[in-house]
Amino acid sequence: MTTSQVEENPFLTYPGARRPDRHRWVDSYGINIAVCEWGPAAGQPLFLVHGGSDFAGTFDVFAPLLAAAGWRVISWDHRGHGDSDHAPLYSWDADVRDALSVLDSTTPDPVPVIAHSKGGGMMLQLAEALPMRMARLVVIDGLPSMDPHPDVSDHEQRRFSRQNLAAWLDHRQSAASTFRKPGTIDELAKRRKRMNPRLSDDWLRYLVTIGAKRDADGWRWKLDPAIRFGGFGPWRPDWSLETLKTLRIPLLGLTATVEEEMGWGTNHKSLIPNLPPGAELVPFENTGHFIHIEHPERVATLVLRFLG
Repeated sequence: MTTSQVEENPFLTYPGARRPDRHRWVDSYGINIAVCEWGPAAGQPLFLVHGGSDFAGTFDVFAPLLAAAGWRVISWDHRGHGDSDHAPLYSWDADVRDALSVLDSTTPDPVPVIAHSKGGGMMLQLAEALPMRMARLVVIDGLPSMDPHPDVSDHEQRRFSRQNLAAWLDHRQSAASTFRKPGTIDELAKRRKRMNPRLSDDWLRYLVTIGAKRDADGWRWKLDPAIRFGGFGPWRPDWSLETLKTLRIPLLGLTATVEEEMGWGTNHKSLIPNLPPGAELVPFENTGHFIHIEHPERVATLVLRFLG
């Protein structure tokens, strides 16, 4: 398909990708969270959690593989991402509360969770605070890191020290009148590829058509501009390294071996002495941050075996 044909008919397909079977909304403290599902509505719930600056559609290839095994696969767009509401202020704790709202809207029982990148850090925190809500946890390149600012590119990194906290809040306020730079499908795909060069051009073009919106000026990612100012808020993933050993639920960790600008920075060897008893850790050689996109079938096989 040529670029001109794509612009005229932007509903692209991608091998193995399938859009969600169902959509619904969850009210999380006044913020509407967009929730999507694959697989049988009566199946056992299995939750997928995306990373920073992403959205649930990044699971369009991976989720159907799990749904084919009979799971009711559920994911959601984090606040300010995808189709979920923008919020007056973003924070790590707010994202964790939203996650709990989605879980509670589905079932009161412990559930298995698969989380990527920032989502992995969020779910580790939730599992530490409320271990009774989680049955098993799979973290895809999102286990604790000694890098204080993973999953955001260099120009987005901020240190949350006393001297620049005021500047961080000023950025949040000014972002209310900021718009994301428009472009063609190819232009947005190329910008994303600079952060994750291992992702294919076809996948990135598909991602634009489901994760961006088109107006008179062109395409823009469905991501609140405020999110780019300050990353996740005053939280650092290396803080979780000290408590990882105390995790009380079964854990499977998948780690990347190729560093990318948009990545988590986890060091496989440094994790080993900090893992909780019985945890499994699987490194993916010659693989970047989006392990489940580069190797969806292999990841699905490992996950389904772990879930039992």
